[in-house]
Amino acid sequence: MARNEDKRNFALRTSDGDETSVFSGGTPRQAALKAARRLDPADSEDDADEQELRLREKGTRKVHIYEGWAWVEEAPDDKPDWMPGDITKGNVSKQGVEHLDEI
Repeated sequence: MARNEDKRNFALRTSDGDETSVFSGGTPRQAALKAARRLDPADSEDDADEQELRLREKGTRKVHIYEGWAWVEEAPDDKPDWMPGDITKGNVSKQGVEHLDEI
């Protein structure tokens, strides 16, 4: 398990520059996957609409840009008892990195 020093924080930015949520992860992609699971899920991955996710790495001016989508699928048969029958899955595709002039 990663130590706390290995985690980085990424702020989800709206189109007007507001930072609404913070996601932690060892990599920007890991944080983007967490953010994607919060999107409105479709019934299947093929039906999911892609949405832009902009994540600013805290302490830097780097904004990682992803296309993300989410969908609902049935939980695996060997799921733990506490897990619901349907789960939200997400995926992302990196579009690039942008550097801000000011935060």
